[in-house]
Amino acid sequence: MIYCEFGENLKALRKQRNLTQTELGSHIGLSKAVVSKYENGLGYPTYDILIRFAKFFGVTTDYLLGVAQGKTINVTGLSDSQIDILHNLIAEFKK
Repeated sequence: MIYCEFGENLKALRKQRNLTQTELGSHIGLSKAVVSKYENGLGYPTYDILIRFAKFFGVTTDYLLGVAQGKTINVTGLSDSQIDILHNLIAEFKK
């Protein structure tokens, strides 16, 4: 049996954003009950919903599912100098 960390990761990301289940659901187009079901491991989203969660939180679907441990930052549309600024900022936080 493969253990999926989706519910735990979803809940952690929601709490990091200080969102209620109702607020998260409204951003994604789901009810509070469905968000609760996912967080408690009583169900899993369709691919479409999984992708919506990933885009909303700025993480990969692999991260949400527990396949990848690191979060990513989508830098699409940023200039090279903006990306360099982000790299420098992250380096400062790691100090």
